[in-house]
Amino acid sequence: MNHSIEKRGIVYLIGAGPGDPDLITVKGKMLLESCDVVVYDNLVPDELVVSLPPEMEKHYVGKRSGRHCMSQDDINTLLVKLALEGKNVARLKGSDPLIFGRGGEEAKFLKSNKIKFEIIPGVTSGIAAPTYCGIPPTDRQKSSFILFVTGHKAGEKQLSSVDWEWVAKGVNGTIIIYMGVTEIDNIVSKLLRSGMSPEIPSAAIERGTFPTQKIITCSLNQLPNKVKIENIKAPAIFVIGDVVNLKPYMSWFEDKPLFGKRIMVTRPADQSQEMYKALRKLGAEVQAYPTTSTANYFDRDGWESFRKINTKERWLVFTSGSGVRNFIRQFTDGCGDIRSLGNFKIAAMGDGTAGILKKYSLMTDFKPTKPAITDFADELAGILSSNDTTIVRIRGNKADNSFESKLVAKGIPILPLTVFRTIHPDWPDDFKDKLFEYPPAAIIFTSSSTVDGLFELMSEEQIRRLAENSAIVSIGPATTRRLKARGFSVAIEPKEHTVQALIDELVYYFQKK
Repeated sequence: MNHSIEKRGIVYLIGAGPGDPDLITVKGKMLLESCDVVVYDNLVPDELVVSLPPEMEKHYVGKRSGRHCMSQDDINTLLVKLALEGKNVARLKGSDPLIFGRGGEEAKFLKSNKIKFEIIPGVTSGIAAPTYCGIPPTDRQKSSFILFVTGHKAGEKQLSSVDWEWVAKGVNGTIIIYMGVTEIDNIVSKLLRSGMSPEIPSAAIERGTFPTQKIITCSLNQLPNKVKIENIKAPAIFVIGDVVNLKPYMSWFEDKPLFGKRIMVTRPADQSQEMYKALRKLGAEVQAYPTTSTANYFDRDGWESFRKINTKERWLVFTSGSGVRNFIRQFTDGCGDIRSLGNFKIAAMGDGTAGILKKYSLMTDFKPTKPAITDFADELAGILSSNDTTIVRIRGNKADNSFESKLVAKGIPILPLTVFRTIHPDWPDDFKDKLFEYPPAAIIFTSSSTVDGLFELMSEEQIRRLAENSAIVSIGPATTRRLKARGFSVAIEPKEHTVQALIDELVYYFQKK
């Protein structure tokens, strides 16, 4: 008799929040990062997805501009299929799964197919969007209740099922309307015909909680016309009530130096968390579009040679943060005790790489005075104190070989140790489309490989369109040279080639404009 029990995964219905990636709950983030696969919608913050491990299975099932990537029935079937394969699934949904979303339908379908699930609530846009605009959903003097209403007609209905006459009778409260952009004329007409005051304050908030959010305020009877004039588009929230008048006293989000600026970051996501946070703290909307990512690569022969090094003088040479991180990980896994690196001197290409070494309590003995990799080789060769020397160059699979060539030509033994490989992530078409719908004010490149990666992922015509109104930002001379070779005009290059210096220059650039 077969006593084996079929292993089934679990599906977590996770609310990702309304746009600001920091608004996902702690539990939601923890479960997302622990799953085998993510199934995500269009309104999920891109940063939450691109920051996941490259090997994690990802399924985009979003809807944009009336286009469904996948029907709801197909999404339901996909969730069951993945769970039956024994995978734990993060079903990542914008805002909250159960407030005017279809999380309830998915939960019922999972239940009927005997698939375990959990529902992790999210911060709903009806609360977050007004709050980020300085509009409190309730106030002791002005609003003692909130009414959430959908302005969207379900696909099978010709008319909304909301009783707008009943809604219009609400006084001393706040009405918050979801998904009502295309119906706002009809909604306001029904409210006014049902007796709601035409002078009641109202607001429309487009892309609430994004630093590029857009808000208009006016009386209720002016709302439809202002929505047309200001070209308010979905996703948008409407707020009706006296609390709207509190905005001038409670605004807080807009007062930041990069507020309203979209900044595209091409750096690998696993290296960019601090950059994302720093840019958001300054008010920027981060467009997390990594053009490269790094994967671990174990060079068995290289490590075998490394363990046999017995020369009098020994150098470790690091030219990137990825090299530092992967080397330390592999070294501690294989050798255990980082103190055994005490026999090595350390050379680092630039302040950024030296800073990452410092995080591991490794101090840099040498940094080149010039930014070119060949100058680095020449300067390092000039300070060697012994002919009995081995230089270990920590590198990726696509690193420039000119460093090794220079030293070999000088008769200096060098051991190339490849600890990571560079790969290009997959950008779904809808992922690219967002860039053209919301084009960046600046595009940041932090290495030559991020430049080349963009040309791997997009056509030259697409890149030209994307960059024509964007400031091109380079972290240093080598990246600038690659950008110029590709036809870019560089607007910003900091004198100190670090992420912090780059961000400081970015702020200065936009403050001047």
